[in-house]
Amino acid sequence: MSQPSYRVRTRAPSGRQLLSLACALALTTGAVPALAAGEAGVATDDSVAVDAVLADPTTLDRVEVKGTREAGYVAPASSAGTGLVLTPRETPQSVSVLTRDQLDDFGLDNLNDALESTTGIVVERVETSRTYYTARGFDITNFQFDGLGVPLPYGIQNGDVDTAMFDRIEVLRGANGLMSGTGNPSATVNFVRKRPGEAFEGAAHATFGSWDRRRVDADLSGPLGSGVVRGRVVGAYEDGDSYLDRYSLEKSVVYGVLEADLGDDTLLTAGISRQDNNADSPLWGALPLYYSDGSPTDYGRGTSTAADWSHWDTRDTRAFAGISHAFGNGWVLRGEVNHHEKVEDAEIFFVTGVPDRETGLGLFSYPSAYDNTVRSTYADVRASGPLQLGGRRHELVFGASWAETGVRERSLYSSDLGTALPPLEQFGGRYPRPVWLPGSEATSSDFDFRRDSVYANARWDLAEDLKLITGANHSRVRMDGMGYGTPKSSDASKTTPFVGTVWDFAPAYALYAAYGGIFAQQTELDESGSPLDPIEGRNVEAGIKGEWFDGRLNASASAFRVRQDNLALYLGFNQETGDSIYTGQDARSEGIELEVAGELGDTWSLSAGWTRLDIEDAQGNEARTYVPRSVLRASAVARISAVPGLRLGGSLRWQDDIHRDAFLADGSAIEIRQDSYAVLGLMAGYRAGNGWEATLNLDNLTDEKYIASLYWEQGYYASPRSASLTIGYRF
Repeated sequence: MSQPSYRVRTRAPSGRQLLSLACALALTTGAVPALAAGEAGVATDDSVAVDAVLADPTTLDRVEVKGTREAGYVAPASSAGTGLVLTPRETPQSVSVLTRDQLDDFGLDNLNDALESTTGIVVERVETSRTYYTARGFDITNFQFDGLGVPLPYGIQNGDVDTAMFDRIEVLRGANGLMSGTGNPSATVNFVRKRPGEAFEGAAHATFGSWDRRRVDADLSGPLGSGVVRGRVVGAYEDGDSYLDRYSLEKSVVYGVLEADLGDDTLLTAGISRQDNNADSPLWGALPLYYSDGSPTDYGRGTSTAADWSHWDTRDTRAFAGISHAFGNGWVLRGEVNHHEKVEDAEIFFVTGVPDRETGLGLFSYPSAYDNTVRSTYADVRASGPLQLGGRRHELVFGASWAETGVRERSLYSSDLGTALPPLEQFGGRYPRPVWLPGSEATSSDFDFRRDSVYANARWDLAEDLKLITGANHSRVRMDGMGYGTPKSSDASKTTPFVGTVWDFAPAYALYAAYGGIFAQQTELDESGSPLDPIEGRNVEAGIKGEWFDGRLNASASAFRVRQDNLALYLGFNQETGDSIYTGQDARSEGIELEVAGELGDTWSLSAGWTRLDIEDAQGNEARTYVPRSVLRASAVARISAVPGLRLGGSLRWQDDIHRDAFLADGSAIEIRQDSYAVLGLMAGYRAGNGWEATLNLDNLTDEKYIASLYWEQGYYASPRSASLTIGYRF
């Protein structure tokens, strides 16, 4: 048996009709309409004639494509960070974009794989159905759909999020209190949904992969009737087993969107999406990482603690609607509303205890039944346009947003908690399905969030080569109700400022600097069961950016410094209530980031980034040691001119070692450590001139064995070497 790559050290204690019908069905299947003004622009070059209103405030945020070619890895302009439509070079923060081409090239069909390929992002796979994301040392809790902030209770993503419906995924690192309502300093992830095109077109793909993975997806887009109304519908279905014992996942996705021109200056958008995930034998918690003598465990990569009857099913529905009107003076007024409902139903099995090295005994049962419903409604109204002052033309955006989330969850337990289990090597998921006892107030939650915000932001044209961005967001955040027998009552408000400047000191280069305030409500509970106080702090960033080949290649180098007070620090699991316990911790993060992305000539598409950081607590001690201090993400694809249509590429994910402290039964402290590792991927694709295409992907080529996360004291092994083949047709 091979030695584990992590270790434990003991220490002293311390057809258009089809399209029309599909869109109509998608838009009338039981969800509440809510918005989004289209932001899904198309990166283009000289061969594409584009009416790009994104760069012109006198028209709507819509792109009309007269001819097409692949966009490659070019990052388009975005309004996710400031509400103003800015290119990466014009944005005084670090920006990364996963384009549709990059998602397709490397088979990044789910959010975890996609973000794991993004500069500075660490995907904390704590379980098969729950994931945390971190950037610059802290949890990512700001998510947007088409630039509109989404409340995320607990800061953890439940369920596998499919990427089929997205045109691209934008990641803005650093504080984003202007447009998200809270100034979390890690990053903001903005999902830009696909939008209808002017011409009828579509695609269909089938994927076959390791562990009997099967996937089909289709995408249809085009005008309906005269072209005043346009529609798009996307669908995907995936089913397959896993390298993990007994685990399998079935998921289906459907997304439909309509755009309608209500005159020359008004655009109406409405859409709906639904994703269903059915996970059999999912992990709740994971493997014990050390024996009772402090030495590391070394299970087979497929070892799982899930029972053979366990399941975790999620139903995720999103509806949106919005209207945007352009006035003749260059101003645009936009209103948007979204509704989101997620329903979870689970019967899951947690394993507690620490095994004996010789016998494997010492593990105990902790089964639970869990159901959860989260309903969110969030809306935004904003106006943007030019402002003439001092003989120069400036840009202004101001607006208000509102968000409300209701959480209803219930946990049930049985009378057989603490039953002794055999060694995991002999477990095989065999455990009788329990009879669940009636729940109580102490095992359920019923509480509501509400966030009200007003904001304003201006981009001042101080000189031809000098721009200053100033803005502020005032938010009030309230929480009311009960959570597992404890009142969840809080009311806090804060104004978070933002100041950024960009100086174009040379034709292809710019220096930038930014300051942002931090304010974020927390739902984590302390040892008494009360919610932690809000996080407060500040974020400072400065750097240099370069832009070449008419914006098709961008690079940046930045330095950042973040301070957060009262940040939630995980202490452990309360087996009596089923709650995780946290305490507030003051922490500081500082580091540097390097990134280059886009098109290098006509041959290369590339995206690469490196992050180096340090994290300390208020006393100067190393903090959040489960976060890697150095992270490298790189992917590149070359178009082979000798064989038209052939593409060859590779990807590399590397991080340095991580560790966390734990304590044995006698009180002695140990250190769980995962050594540094690299994961290499290869791809080969061919696009025939008649619309057919095929892509082969190999991941973890060297079959590296490593623990996916040390966010908790338990963990599980990441996927071994795998392969997938996608065959498709575009028209």
